[in-house]
Amino acid sequence: AADGGRPVPGDGTDPPAPERVLFPPTFSVSEIKNKQRRHFMFVRWKQQQRKEKLALKKKRRKEREALGDKAPPKAIPKTIENQRVYDETTVDPNDEEVAFDEATDEFAPYFNRQTVPKILITTSDRPRGRTVRFCEQLATVIPNSHVYYRRGLALKRIIPQCIARDFTDLIVINEDRKIPNGLVLSHLPDGPTAHFRMSSVRLRKEIKRKGKEPTEHVPEVILNNFTTRLGHSIGRMFAALFPHDPQFIGRQVATFHNQRDYIFFRFHRYIFKSEKKVGIQELGPRFTLKLRSLQKGTFDSKFGEYEWIHKRREMDTSRRKFHL
Repeated sequence: AADGGRPVPGDGTDPPAPERVLFPPTFSVSEIKNKQRRHFMFVRWKQQQRKEKLALKKKRRKEREALGDKAPPKAIPKTIENQRVYDETTVDPNDEEVAFDEATDEFAPYFNRQTVPKILITTSDRPRGRTVRFCEQLATVIPNSHVYYRRGLALKRIIPQCIARDFTDLIVINEDRKIPNGLVLSHLPDGPTAHFRMSSVRLRKEIKRKGKEPTEHVPEVILNNFTTRLGHSIGRMFAALFPHDPQFIGRQVATFHNQRDYIFFRFHRYIFKSEKKVGIQELGPRFTLKLRSLQKGTFDSKFGEYEWIHKRREMDTSRRKFHL
């Protein structure tokens, strides 16, 4: 250095650049001790996320408008449904073996129009008011159905009486703590019998913006996403509850929608507002079913042979694995 040790610019003795300051890792909002401050920071962070997401959406939309017909197709979002694990029992509509089995199973007389559905709806012993009202409303949804009360009779005694009186199906609504929580559906006279867990029951008065009382017209039936062999059996059980040839003048639709093995039931009335627009009104009741077991033959809790039983620890190993 020419001036007492100080480095001269350009002589190769420039001081080293200052070291980069290392900041601590990103501070987590959950570490804030003050509850109000923590909530404020969390709300502000969510708002910032929404702004960034909206800005990105606008940017992509402008890019697609600029490209016009050359724009790439929209990406399909990943959901649990479209990431479903393949099931080897998924039914092919052209499978001859499936067609033969369905032509010879217990529901074949119904689909061949040899029998007319006649349903008996009953309850567990000493039902409470909510369960009774649910059965009465269910009887207005399913044509040619009759509500009777158990009066202490065992199902093994009820089933022979149903068969003698030409009933084709038996529905039993179970309850726990005054709330309907189970449904047993037995196809007569030879089965099968399905046991469902019931949840999210809503009666007509509990549904907002509901339509007027349903009429006595035979409704249309929609069965969605019953794709496996087990799902086909359950779908055929539901279909066999309703008569053939729906009366379209009533504009009523009963829907069984399977999503992630939960069966959502809805009852609607529709009206055509124009050639392209259709309005719907929910009539109720509504409920959700989860299959617990499918048993061969009629109900037999001791010696019944089961086709399928839901075992949570063995079957629910993946969220993307479905059985219906």
